[in-house]
Amino acid sequence: MISWIVRVFLMVAGSVAGLFVAHDATNFVVVQAMVALFIIALVMSVLAFWPARWTHFLNRFGSNSTDLK
Repeated sequence: MISWIVRVFLMVAGSVAGLFVAHDATNFVVVQAMVALFIIALVMSVLAFWPARWTHFLNRFGSNSTDLK
C-alpha cells in the first residue's frame, strides 16, 4: 500500500522534474527526489492546516441535519 503511494508521488515528481532537467542528466534522480519531497510536504501541509470551516461547509451538502450553521 505504501509503495503505491510512493510510486504515485515519484511518477508525478518525475514528470515535473522532466520539465526542468533532461532524463539523461546525472542529477535527474536528485531533482526528482527533491520534487517528490516538495509534493509530499505540500500534501501534508494541506492536510494539517485544512480549516475546520471548509469541512463544516462541505459536510453541509451531504447531510440533512438542521443544526449546521
